[in-house]
Amino acid sequence: MSNEKSTTQIKDRAVTPRPRLHEREHRGHWTAAERLEELSLIKQAARHGDPLATERQHAKGKLTAHERIQLLLDEGSFTEVEPLRRHRATGFGLEDKRPYTDGVITGWGTVHGRTVFVYAHDFRIFGGALGEAHAAKIHKIMDMAVSAGAPLVSLNDGAGARIQEGVSALAGYGGIFQRNTRASGVIPQISVMLGPCAGGAAYSPALTDFVFMVRDISQMFITGPDVVRAVTGEEISQDGLGGADVHAGTSGVAHFAYDDVYTCLEEVRYLLSLLPSNNRELPPPAPASDSATRRTERLLELVPDDPQQVYDIRSVIEEIVDHGDYLEVHPAWATNVVCALSRLDGQVVGIVANQPQSYAGVLDIDASEKAARFVQFCDAFNIPLVTLIDVPGFLPGVDQEHNGIIRRGAKLLYAYCNATVPRISLVLRKAYGGAYIVMDSRSIGTDLALAWPSNEIAVMGAEGAANVIFRREIAAADDPEAVRQQKIKEYQAELMHPYYAAERGLVDDVIDPRETRQVLIRSLAMLRNKHADLPSRKHGNPPQ
Repeated sequence: MSNEKSTTQIKDRAVTPRPRLHEREHRGHWTAAERLEELSLIKQAARHGDPLATERQHAKGKLTAHERIQLLLDEGSFTEVEPLRRHRATGFGLEDKRPYTDGVITGWGTVHGRTVFVYAHDFRIFGGALGEAHAAKIHKIMDMAVSAGAPLVSLNDGAGARIQEGVSALAGYGGIFQRNTRASGVIPQISVMLGPCAGGAAYSPALTDFVFMVRDISQMFITGPDVVRAVTGEEISQDGLGGADVHAGTSGVAHFAYDDVYTCLEEVRYLLSLLPSNNRELPPPAPASDSATRRTERLLELVPDDPQQVYDIRSVIEEIVDHGDYLEVHPAWATNVVCALSRLDGQVVGIVANQPQSYAGVLDIDASEKAARFVQFCDAFNIPLVTLIDVPGFLPGVDQEHNGIIRRGAKLLYAYCNATVPRISLVLRKAYGGAYIVMDSRSIGTDLALAWPSNEIAVMGAEGAANVIFRREIAAADDPEAVRQQKIKEYQAELMHPYYAAERGLVDDVIDPRETRQVLIRSLAMLRNKHADLPSRKHGNPPQ
C-alpha cells in the first residue's frame, strides 16, 4: 500500500452501524433475512467500533487496528478469529461497557502468499489495555500459530493490564509470556510497536525475535514518566524515556526504527520474506537473478591495504550479496558490528561482520550481545552464517571489565560454538587475539575458514607483540626506535604473513577477493545438506 494513503482517506471508509435487531421491538418469528441482517450489523459494529474513537485515533496520526492489519497482510487475505468476543467482568462500570473484540483483533492472513498469524491491540477500546477475554484471544492465536507452524506478528498499541480486572489481567500476561517462550526458536515472532506500551505490554515484545518501532508514536517502558518523576524526581518525556530512537540506539531493545507506519510495516513484510515459516523449514529461496559467477572487482578498491585505514563494511556486503540488497538488524545499536539478512544466489544467509568504521571494529559488550543473539536466531531458523572478520581485539577499559565483558563476550562464543547451521568465516584484514577466535574461527567449529591475501591473523598486532617480546632488547639498544621497527618487521615476516594460518590448517584457503562471491556461493551450496547433532541435554546454560 502506498505511503501516500492518508488517515483521512481511511477514515472516510468508516461505517456507523445501525441499531441491532435484537435491540428493537420484534414480534413473532425471526426470519433468516432478519438474522442475517442482525449478523451483518453486529459484524459492522465489531469491525468499525465507535466512530468518535476512530476520529481520535486518526487525529493522533495513528491508524486503527484493522487498518494496520490491511497494510501488513496481502490484500483481502485476513480472516478474523473471535470478532464477537466480549469480556464478562463486573465492577467499576465494566458491566455497562462490553464492546465486541474486547480491544484486540486476532486472526491470520498471508504475506507474499505465505500464512502469517497476527494480533493487533485496538487502542480505541479501553486504551488497548489487556483483560481476561482480551488475553484469551491472544493465547488462542498464539497457540494456533505454533500448531500451524507459521510466523506470529503482534501490532502493539496497549496501555498494559486492565486495572479494573485486577489479577485476572496480570495472569493473562503470564500466559502470553509463557507462550512467547515456548514459541521461541519454533516460529518467528515479530513485535511492531505502534503506540505507548508499558509494563507487561513491553515484556512480551522483549521475548520475541524482532521489535519494530515508529518514531513519535511508539514508546516502551516498564514504568512511565509519571512514576519516574514520583520515585526519582527526574523529568523526562515519553519519547525521551522509551521512544523509538532510545530503544534502537541506546538500549538495544528495538531492532528497527522508522519514520512512519507505512514504511515500518512494509519492512516487516520484507523481513518475513527472508524467514522460514518455522524451525522445520528452510528459508524461502528467491529467483537467482544476480549471477553466481559475478566477480567482485570493487572489493580491491573498497578495502584499503593499510590495516589502520577505515572503511565501511556495508559497502563490502553490498558488493557480495545479490543485487546489493540486505536488511541490517540493529543498524543504530552496537555499530561496531554489522548483522544482516540477505541472499546469495537466491538463498537466504545471515551475515555477521566487524565494522572498521566504528571503534575500529573492536568487540565490546554491546557488539558481543548483538551478534550473539543474531547468531542464535539464524541457527534456530536454519539460516546459514557468513562471518566477515576484520577485528583488532576486544575493547579494553575499566568500564568494559567491570560491566562484564568476559561473561557477555562469552555469549558470542557460546552462540557460535552451539550453532549447527552451515558456517563460513572470511578474514579480510586483521584478526587478532581472542576476538579472532570468537568470530567463528576454525578452532570453534566453522565449516570453512577462508582469508584474503591481506589477512593478518595473530595474537596481537606486530607493534604490540614486538614491544612485549623484545622489550629488554629494545630498552638496551643505543637506538631503541630503530631496533623496535626492525623487530616489528621480523615479527610480521615470521608470524603474520598471509599464509601462516593456512600452512597450519587454521585457514582452508586464501582466496582472491575478486572471487569472494563465487567462492561463498559454491561453499554454501556444498553445505546445504549439512547435518550436525548437539549433545543430548535438556538445554545448555549460556553465559548471562
